[in-house]
Amino acid sequence: MGRFLLRRAINYLILTFLAASAVYFLASFYLKPELNYISKHPAPPMSAVYNILHAQNLDPRVPVYERYWHWLVGIVMHGNFGTTYNGGSVSTEMGQRIFVSTELLLVATILGSASGVALGAWNALRQYRASDRTSTIASYTIMATPTVVIAISLMTLDNWLGTPIKYIGMYDPKVHGTFPIILNNIQHLILPTITLWLIQVTLFSRYQRSTMLDVLGSDFLRTARAKGLTRRQAVVKHGLRTAVIPVMPLLVYNIVLLFTGATFTEKIFGWHGMGEWLVDSIGQNDVNSVAAIGIFTAGVVLVAGLLSDIIFAALDPRVRA
Repeated sequence: MGRFLLRRAINYLILTFLAASAVYFLASFYLKPELNYISKHPAPPMSAVYNILHAQNLDPRVPVYERYWHWLVGIVMHGNFGTTYNGGSVSTEMGQRIFVSTELLLVATILGSASGVALGAWNALRQYRASDRTSTIASYTIMATPTVVIAISLMTLDNWLGTPIKYIGMYDPKVHGTFPIILNNIQHLILPTITLWLIQVTLFSRYQRSTMLDVLGSDFLRTARAKGLTRRQAVVKHGLRTAVIPVMPLLVYNIVLLFTGATFTEKIFGWHGMGEWLVDSIGQNDVNSVAAIGIFTAGVVLVAGLLSDIIFAALDPRVRA
């Protein structure tokens, strides 16, 4: 098992390096950081623009492979991802953005995955009953609704009901004191958490219901019942554990990739996380920031792959053998 995970880790590291390098070259070829200065009124002289870009390792007159090598050495040797388009530190900005995205996604992903698996298994056990049909209609309705519509609908409902829930930003900057800020932050988490939870619980419940239905008619479950287990014991101990195995990679990858995939939720609710940063960086022709986000995304895919392999092996003894 250890050798298997080590081989996987090496493969993932190689893929992460290739993916990060590809993102850097694509960003360098297609983003034009000089436009950030040329579009100003009055426009600065090109010599000044090239001096600024050269200091940021973005000078288009320098061959892209030289810029790539300088960027790579800075990361490997010094942990320096370069500077943003406005001269700030990419490393500092990325650390702040990761913290914001983690806070926003943590509760939603845990609740969404757990409740999605539970709801899917429960609907499979009650196949074609009223609750199953109602859940199916609601799930497909939510899945067909864009995230923007869900978020704005929740905001409109909150305003219509006149509830005291706040939802723009992480917390109200007028609030002072550690405990009041924590309470205010929790209040601001409610609506974006519900938005992300609705999207995840519907997706996971559909997959879990399908895999659970396949397991309910299997021979090993009938054998467990024949040995004296009750239907509930057989389903929980043997059926659910088997049915969740095919869904687990989807759960892990979806949870981890939400770091850069919750763009609309972050934009609408004013949470300055990784997804918002990616969109803003592309619009600002910020090569270093886009490349750093590419490394982060490739890294979280690496983590997701390893977690998926470990969880898969823990649930399925055939993999360990």
